[in-house]
Amino acid sequence: MIKMDSTANGSKALFKNYEEILHGPLQHLRRDALAIVESGIKSAIPYHSVKEKMRLKGDILTIDSHTFDLSAYDRILVIGVGKGAYPIAMALEECLGNRIDRGFVAVKDSGARKLEHIRVFPSSHPIPDERSVSAGEIIREMLCSTTEKDLILAPITGGSSALVNLPPEEISIGDLAETNRLLLECGATIGEINTVRKHLCRLKGGGFLRAAQPAHVVTITLDTAPPDMPWPDLVLPDETTFSDALNVIRQYDLTERIPQSVMQYLKDSVFHAERETLKTLSGLHQTLVYTTSPFSCCMAARREAERLGYHAMILSSCIEGEAKDFGIGMAGVAREIHRNGIPLPAPCAVISGGETTVTIQDAAGYGGPNQECVLGFAWKAQDCGNAVFVSVDTDGTDGPTDLAGGICDSNTRNEMTEAGVDIKDCLNHHDAGTGLQKAHDHIITGHTGTNVMNLRVLLVE
Repeated sequence: MIKMDSTANGSKALFKNYEEILHGPLQHLRRDALAIVESGIKSAIPYHSVKEKMRLKGDILTIDSHTFDLSAYDRILVIGVGKGAYPIAMALEECLGNRIDRGFVAVKDSGARKLEHIRVFPSSHPIPDERSVSAGEIIREMLCSTTEKDLILAPITGGSSALVNLPPEEISIGDLAETNRLLLECGATIGEINTVRKHLCRLKGGGFLRAAQPAHVVTITLDTAPPDMPWPDLVLPDETTFSDALNVIRQYDLTERIPQSVMQYLKDSVFHAERETLKTLSGLHQTLVYTTSPFSCCMAARREAERLGYHAMILSSCIEGEAKDFGIGMAGVAREIHRNGIPLPAPCAVISGGETTVTIQDAAGYGGPNQECVLGFAWKAQDCGNAVFVSVDTDGTDGPTDLAGGICDSNTRNEMTEAGVDIKDCLNHHDAGTGLQKAHDHIITGHTGTNVMNLRVLLVE
C-alpha cells in the first residue's frame, strides 16, 4: 500500500513518473489535476476509513454502527479477497491482533506484503489462473469448516471476480480465463460481465455467504457499484440467472467463440435450479459495512479542486459506456466551458467516476479504458482553450497493463504528431498505452491499496 502524505510532494509519492508527465506549457494545470486525483485516491484507501469505523473495548467490537461481543464466539476468522482487501486486513489485524485465530486474503500480485496473523496470498488479475483456483479452494475449505460459534470478518473488494475462482468441475481454468478475456474485450458492461462470471464460480453470486453459514459474516467492503450491479457479489443475493448469462453471450456474438465447456455448462444449468446463485438474504447471518465509495472519492477530489481555487462540480460518480466516446464528450464539455462558461465558469474542475469499457473487434495493442478515454479527449481538444484531462483507475492498473491511466491537454495532439504518434491510429488499434508512453503522458502509480473504479478530472483555465 502506498503511503500518502499531505505535503507539496505528496503527488510524487503516488505518481512514480511525476516529473515526466509535468511537461509542456500547461504543466501548472497538470500539477493541479494530479493533486486533485491524488486527494481522491487517498480518500478511498480503506485502511484509514476502517480504522475510523472500528473500535475494540474489552470484548466488545464495534464496526460502524454494528456491535459484536467477541466472548460469544469460539473463533475469529479473517477471510477476504480483492484489490483493496490488504489495507482492510491490515486495519483488522492492528485492532484485533492475536484474537484472530486464522486469516487468509487473496490479493493482486504486486510485491511482498505480509501480516502476522493473516496469510496474504498473491493471485491473478484481471485474467484468472491456477492461483485463483487455489485461493478459491482455500477459502471454501475455511468457510465450510465454520460453525455458529465463529465470527468471520470478510474484507471483500473489487477484483475478486478474477482473484478467486471455483469453476465447476466441467470447466478448466484455461476455458474460464478465455471466457474472461472475451468478455473484457467485447464491450460488455461490468454488470453484464459479472452476470456471466457469477454463474461460472461456486463462490460468486452469494456463494461465499452461503458456504459460510451458520457462522456470522461481517463483510467490510468498498461501495464500487453502478446502480444496476450490487457489490460485493460474493456475499449478496443475485437477481440474474443462467438464462441471463447466456443472453449476454448471445448479445455480444460470442456464442461460437466462448469455450464449448462453458457454453454447455450454462445451457445445462438452466434446468438445474440447485446450481443457481443466492436469491435472498433471508435467514442468513450477515452484516455489510461500506467504508468508502466512488462518490466519496469524487467528493474528496472536488474539495481539493476548490481548495486550489477552481469552481468544481461532480458530473457523475457512476459513468459507464465506451471509453473513447466519453473522452471525446469531455472535450466537448471543455469547449463549452471555454466558449460559454457552461456548465461552470473557468477556472473550473469537472470530476467524474464510474467504469468505462473498450470494445475490441480485432487484435489489440497496449492500453486500457482510462488510457483510451484520455486519447479520445486529446483527439478533439485542440480548440478548448487551456484544458487538462486525467483519467485513472484508482487501483493503479488500467486494463491488462501496468499503467494507471493517462494525462493530456489541449496541446497533446500536436505534441503527439511531432513525436510520430497518430492518435486516430492508436484509437483504432486500441494501442493508447503505446501512444501515451511515446508522448510521456502515461501515468504510473503501482498498486494503490484501493479500488473504487475510475476517477477523471477535467480542468479548464
